[in-house]
Amino acid sequence: MECGEDDCERRAAVELHIPWRENLRVCPAHARVWAQKDGVVPAPIEGEEDRWP
Repeated sequence: MECGEDDCERRAAVELHIPWRENLRVCPAHARVWAQKDGVVPAPIEGEEDRWP
């Protein structure tokens, strides 16, 4: 599964639980940015845990 961010072709490894919108599956690079926002909870996707520190 590809990253849910526009113009990113990396493989998704993290599901973001975002209170103000639907959950989003993204690559680790985008997850790091999103995880700094208040209320966003990152969770590794099953089978991808080794890609999200």
